[in-house]
Amino acid sequence: MPILIDGHNLIGHLHGVSLADPDDEAQLVMLLRRYATAKRGRRVVVIFDGGVYGHPDNLNGYGVEARFAKSPSDADSELIRRIRAVKRRDEWQVVSSDRVVIGEARAKGLTVISSQQFAHRLEVLNAPKPTVSIREKRNDRPLSPAEIAEWMRLFGIVEEEEEQQQP
Repeated sequence: MPILIDGHNLIGHLHGVSLADPDDEAQLVMLLRRYATAKRGRRVVVIFDGGVYGHPDNLNGYGVEARFAKSPSDADSELIRRIRAVKRRDEWQVVSSDRVVIGEARAKGLTVISSQQFAHRLEVLNAPKPTVSIREKRNDRPLSPAEIAEWMRLFGIVEEEEEQQQP
């Protein structure tokens, strides 16, 4: 299911990415690439507004298409234009917390996900995986004294006490 995203609106809800960062768009696109890849080739279209005009298209790829509005006020217009152009409304989702964008998406019958909810999805997907020790992974337990003695016998290791008892 393709997703249309209000880029700067989403960045405002992400932890670790700030709208003040000079590369905030690139940081979001990297998160979206991981998302698209993890969701088996999901198509993501992200529209950015204000601050970056004529940004290079090198952000496109891995299922993500990044577009930059010509002026800050044009981003919502671009999102609304794309929403109105959707042919298969049951296939698209819109990610935004902007009331006007949400209103247009709902009027068209598209599924809307708030930027806050989608930011949470991205953060969960990109959270570092907890490390597990080999013992936990195998569900091992410590060996009992009898098991240790058996292994030592199998490998021909004799403890000092046993050496002293032998004639």
